[in-house]
Amino acid sequence: MKVINYILCLFLCTTLCTILSGCRTDRQPGEREAWMAANGKIKVLCTTAMIHDLVQQVGGEHVDSLTLIKGELDPHSYQLVKGDDEKFSHASLIFFNGLGLEHGPSLQNVLHHNQKAVGLGDALLLNYPDSILYYRGQLDPHIWMDISLWEKTLPYILGALIAKDPAHTETFTDNAQKLSLKMRQAHQETAAQMQEIPQEKRYLVTSHDAFQYFVRAYIASDEERKQGNWTVRCAAPEGLAPESQLSVAEIQALIDHVARYRIQVLFPESNVSKDSIRKIVAAGKAKGLDLKMANEVLYADAMGPPGSQADTYLGMIQYDANVITNNLK
Repeated sequence: MKVINYILCLFLCTTLCTILSGCRTDRQPGEREAWMAANGKIKVLCTTAMIHDLVQQVGGEHVDSLTLIKGELDPHSYQLVKGDDEKFSHASLIFFNGLGLEHGPSLQNVLHHNQKAVGLGDALLLNYPDSILYYRGQLDPHIWMDISLWEKTLPYILGALIAKDPAHTETFTDNAQKLSLKMRQAHQETAAQMQEIPQEKRYLVTSHDAFQYFVRAYIASDEERKQGNWTVRCAAPEGLAPESQLSVAEIQALIDHVARYRIQVLFPESNVSKDSIRKIVAAGKAKGLDLKMANEVLYADAMGPPGSQADTYLGMIQYDANVITNNLK
């Protein structure tokens, strides 16, 4: 009887502790909950991590920035999910890339009909139209792959933050100037690093056409940029937005390209299926070409996971430059 009472008592105590611990309200809030909390800071919603990185550096301690499209999600096809509408309504400012990047119908509709939203790429198209690239008649949205071009978005971020919080104009301006200098230095270093690769090997084939700006800025020569024939230095089996199927003609076009320029290494991307690259490598080997897929992925539409070498914007570009250099040089 004593044993039964002891077991019953132990059961009741355990159950009570479980209930009480489940009702505790002092748990650490998640990222979304912390962003939602009222603390006097500007609440900024950014569609991509690359935008978030700049906003947080310019805004510093006076800004709470949240990324909408996180991790390996594809910004080209992202559709709004449950809870996103609350983020948009709670945000004081919304920054998006534009130029057709966020073309999921539900997301695109919200961005282009929200007075709080600032399209960074759209602003560049308006003010620096000659700097924006096209692919088969479509705007190429991957402007962050050229640091010098991405640096030109800082005035739009700075202006929007100052308009929301003029009391911290000096801090925002100082932060933006420091970041601008840092980005310009990184741009020069990346260009110098890429130009160390022998000219006959400076060809980049990636999963989808996300590296045109990178190639124009860092891989092409000055003469090729002047002549406008630098585009032969980049190729991809898939277009601006990754697709799942490749035609026989598309595969053959890539095979002809890698054979013509004696390309040996093809680069997969972090958030794009490797199937297209595998198909090109297999088809090339069947024709006697010496092809391989790089062991490391490149980051383009998404930054690296937290704690990785590519978990910041400039870290991502530096990581990509290192991977490309190590494989081609």
